[in-house]
Amino acid sequence: MRPALNTANWRRRSTSEVMAASAAGEGKLRRSLGRLDLTAMGVATIVGSGIFVVTGVAAATKAGPAIVLSFVLSGLVFVLVALCYGELSSMVPVSGSAYTYSYATLGEIPAFIVGWLLIMEYVVASSAVSIGWSGMFVATLKALFGVTLPAALTSSPAEGGVINLPAVLVILAVVAVLAGEVKLTARVTKVLVAITIGVLLLIIAIGAPHIDPVNWTPFTPFGLSGIVGGAALGCFAFLGFDIVATSAEECRNPRRDLPFGIIATVLIAAVLYAAVSAVLTGVAPYPTLNTSAPVATAFGALNLGWVGDLIFVASVVALAKGLLMIVYGQTRLSYAMCRDGLLPAGLATTSRSGAPLRLTLLLGTASALIAGLTPIIVVAELVNLGALSAFALVAVGVMMLRRLEPDRERPFRVPFMPVVPLLALAGCVALAVTLAGLTWAAFTIWVVVGLVVYFGYGRRNAARVASGGR
Repeated sequence: MRPALNTANWRRRSTSEVMAASAAGEGKLRRSLGRLDLTAMGVATIVGSGIFVVTGVAAATKAGPAIVLSFVLSGLVFVLVALCYGELSSMVPVSGSAYTYSYATLGEIPAFIVGWLLIMEYVVASSAVSIGWSGMFVATLKALFGVTLPAALTSSPAEGGVINLPAVLVILAVVAVLAGEVKLTARVTKVLVAITIGVLLLIIAIGAPHIDPVNWTPFTPFGLSGIVGGAALGCFAFLGFDIVATSAEECRNPRRDLPFGIIATVLIAAVLYAAVSAVLTGVAPYPTLNTSAPVATAFGALNLGWVGDLIFVASVVALAKGLLMIVYGQTRLSYAMCRDGLLPAGLATTSRSGAPLRLTLLLGTASALIAGLTPIIVVAELVNLGALSAFALVAVGVMMLRRLEPDRERPFRVPFMPVVPLLALAGCVALAVTLAGLTWAAFTIWVVVGLVVYFGYGRRNAARVASGGR
């Protein structure tokens, strides 16, 4: 076995050492999740975040009605990524997702950067979903009760408002729920997933007869580049399978159930997104969908009576559920980094209910501030770039671990090696390069800040934790 650390900054922990570090941590998460729980949590994130938020923006600004093809393309890429996740999650079933896998394959510095990017991804994603929830909540109040909230309290400063107050308040409510035991969160999630799936099927069934083929003409107004750009923005839709991976230490049988939950989540997402985006762009002209509540926009003019009201209310519930899962994921990832010493270990302290309370409060507050003050299009693109970067490194990690630990037990194996991870890597790179230059600038700044944190704090403290010091 390799030593836990060597003198290089690119030190790597073997999978055995990663597992040992998890077992030796001071805080302990409770193993109470099964296969159905994991799949429900993944689907909860997917159908609650992107499907009610990103579909309209991507159609209006990137792909037009061809957004359907964009989701098919992104779905194919992320099925490949999910297969890579499946192998690594079955070998290293601990919290941290791509961060932990990178530690076991690429070394400490790449692992920290991946974790740092995922923190950005989750914090910004929760902000984006809360902005979408706010838009749907405001639309629901107006549709059902004729109540119009002041624009100053429902828009960011860049949109002419003061603060998006509903977005801030819903994040604080989610933080309060997550302060409890994860088993309660899982039970609530399964109920909300059932409601959400019902709503999506209702949207498809009710919206299909109102489709006007004229709205699909032209089908590809932005050409092939628009389809690829829509797929890149649509990456937001597939965060759910990463949420499944972050829950490894709360899973009763992670080696068996994690790969199942990850792959099932992606497949369900691809089908739902393609179907719902086809209905939305068929019901309403795609340029009108560039809002934080595209479902409300598309169905608001159809005068559907109580059915329309039900769609509005259930959409609000579905978005809240997706937000719950994203905030959950960001705390579990950060928990793993704190336990490894790369971030302050005191933040990983768990409460009596087994939840990392300090991290939940800290990251929830950061998400609330971003949600209250930032437009949705800015945060959505930043989420996607962070996710694509982490997913690309997971694809590289699968190939490296086959060489570094070829005899290691793999309860789930990626088929057609190395074709699948190479295609996953190529897909992530191809989607990432379509994102805006401003997004890349913000991404670069975040990476530089992360390197400062690593060399100023993480490098020294990770070494002390690995050597058994305090």
